[in-house]
Amino acid sequence: MAGPGMELVGEEEIEEVLQVLRSGYLYRYGITTPDGDDPRFQGKVYQLEQEIAAMSQVRYAVAVNSGTSALLTAMAALGIGPGDEVIVPGFTFVASISAIVYTGAVPVLAEIDRTFNLDPADVRDRITPRTKAIMAVHMMGNPARLQELKNIADVNNLYLIEDCCQAFGAAYQGRPIGSIGHVGAFSFNIYKTITSGDGGMVITDDEELYRRAFAFHDQGHSPLRTGVEIGQRPFLGLDFRYTELQAAVLLAQLRKLPGLVDRLQSRKRHFKAALADLPGLEFREVLDAEEEVATILTAILPTAEIARNVAAELKTKVVAEAGWHVYNNMEHLLEQRMPTETACSFNCPHYAEQGDPTLYRKGMLPRTDDLLARSINISIGVSDAGLGSAFGVTINDDLDVVEERAAAFRRIAARHLH
Repeated sequence: MAGPGMELVGEEEIEEVLQVLRSGYLYRYGITTPDGDDPRFQGKVYQLEQEIAAMSQVRYAVAVNSGTSALLTAMAALGIGPGDEVIVPGFTFVASISAIVYTGAVPVLAEIDRTFNLDPADVRDRITPRTKAIMAVHMMGNPARLQELKNIADVNNLYLIEDCCQAFGAAYQGRPIGSIGHVGAFSFNIYKTITSGDGGMVITDDEELYRRAFAFHDQGHSPLRTGVEIGQRPFLGLDFRYTELQAAVLLAQLRKLPGLVDRLQSRKRHFKAALADLPGLEFREVLDAEEEVATILTAILPTAEIARNVAAELKTKVVAEAGWHVYNNMEHLLEQRMPTETACSFNCPHYAEQGDPTLYRKGMLPRTDDLLARSINISIGVSDAGLGSAFGVTINDDLDVVEERAAAFRRIAARHLH
């Protein structure tokens, strides 16, 4: 089980990694001598940051060691912390939520709409005086309604964070995702569009946010530090640094991105067309099929019972039962479990509703629950049990395999839709 990038690892990635190994420098910084930098140092991390910033049409990028680290770093750059609330969808990978918790802020769960992303109307209703940011998660390769969410953020003086972890390479109204909000965060683990095994990236067009993000990811240091900066560091940071080896792999993967996206979109079009005339079958709303990263095709059935029966025959699950992308399945969130007995931020004095056991509960997002219970995710390039995409195809499957798998879905679904 993996994403499309993992399926395409080959000689290009090997050659990039060998360059790093031969240089002798695996760390993101080279060694500065009286004569300057050692010419053997490859500088792959910096090169990758520059290339992704340019591709994203922003000025700055900071490479980090995971998508979770990217989200946490983005929020640290924005100054989100104790007493704040961040609105986030109830259908997302758990890291979107846990990253908020570990800033000291409180996640406020909101409904999704037919895009399977944040419902702007519900977001508007959940804003309180404590709200500091809206986290738009571009789930399963499909951008959220960014213009509406940005309007809400602007009117209410809130930050807009783009969690782009599942949609690297997607665009929204002609602009790369991650460039529309104040900050964008990407993931490069094995289930994502392209991969370096693990890793992430924070992007922004704001110089001050870039400096804060860099400081947070590298023990408080200024961007691209060249020495010890005693007395100059703005605040305590952590170590979320990316390595030269990871950057080498991702640079090779980045060159494959355009062809990869074209291949995914082609296979999704064929799969969807083969099912489109099934009576009673609907599909997730995609804002622009030419701008999404078509890793998953989501089929929506008329009832939860029909969806469960079809999924069982396909040896997969409905999305509601799939795994840890669904708030109802996050028992550690529902029970507010933390490493310490005092479960901050949930029950700390800085939060007015401290200790409220009803802050999260199963069934609290009925429209989300209904959609997920009636939906089946079909893999086009991401096979992930946590998303319920066990059935489908991979990026390496030819169109005859796509047609064969689509026919199997059609045959089974038709029996339950008659």
